Amino acid sequence: MKVWRLNPSDTQLEGTQIFSDVCEALTDGKLVAIPTETVYGLAADATNGKACAGIYKAKGRPSFNPLIAHVDGLEAAQTHAFFDERALKLAEAFWPGPLTLVLPKRLTSPVSDLAVAGLETIALRVPRSEVMRALCKSTGRPLAAPSANLSGRISGTTAQDVIDDLGEHLSYLIDSGATPVGVESTIVSLIGERPTLLRPGGLAREEIEAVLGEPLVRGGTNDSAPISPGMLTSHYAPNAHIRLNATDVAAGEALITFGTSLPEGADRAARLVSLSDSEDLSEAAARLFTALREADLGKNGKIAVMPVPHYGLGEAINDRLARAAAPRD
Repeated sequence: MKVWRLNPSDTQLEGTQIFSDVCEALTDGKLVAIPTETVYGLAADATNGKACAGIYKAKGRPSFNPLIAHVDGLEAAQTHAFFDERALKLAEAFWPGPLTLVLPKRLTSPVSDLAVAGLETIALRVPRSEVMRALCKSTGRPLAAPSANLSGRISGTTAQDVIDDLGEHLSYLIDSGATPVGVESTIVSLIGERPTLLRPGGLAREEIEAVLGEPLVRGGTNDSAPISPGMLTSHYAPNAHIRLNATDVAAGEALITFGTSLPEGADRAARLVSLSDSEDLSEAAARLFTALREADLGKNGKIAVMPVPHYGLGEAINDRLARAAAPRD
């Protein structure tokens, strides 16, 4: 694995030798970890079934769980899917950004059947990350890029997180520091008559509803035939067991805090980890996966998490916490 340490302020990407080398690795079917504004992604050529199989193998991800295809802009996205008026509104309002749209897939799209898990739909995103968009444009390929972590475990928001989970599987790792949003993209399905929120994420429901002019239906979990990533019941899990909405702390528990008003027994906590002392939901979202890693006391450990509001980005935070706390096989 080779590491490309990229300064987020760098504007000259194309034309450098390292950029050309990463493009070559992707077109050759190799795996590359790439930072986006949300989390680090484990990227491969979405049109190459063998490369996509490498993603599933490296992550230990079930092959019935589809991948998001990242492209460099709306024009490229329209070559892979049919966009109705609603999809165009959302794409024009929020792309580039942390929004994934699930749309009817065009038969002419070269995205592999494995990437879409054999479905007639496709999940598409134009990320805010300049390096991801530049790689899509220069390779001429959509890039499948689920979060760069072992399946079901905590998503990676730093290069070291990625190395710890997947380093042995990577051709390149692009390191640009901690990702700013910290939770994955919001996923909206526009397949039926009603727009459906399949996964809360880095774009708040309220902003999407304001553009659509109608409420989003909340999609449920699906452990056997999900139509997008982020629909499995148990996901984002540390080794320790999690207790949500904690109003007290048992001796030996780690405590993830929100705000500075601590619950009863906080002085007995084995470890204190803050999401946001100022109760800032954007800061809490950016810190969430790091906090889960820091609070993880191992398989026999327990983590108590203080209540987090459910509005705005709090919906995404609570969604991830609920999946992290779900019973595991």
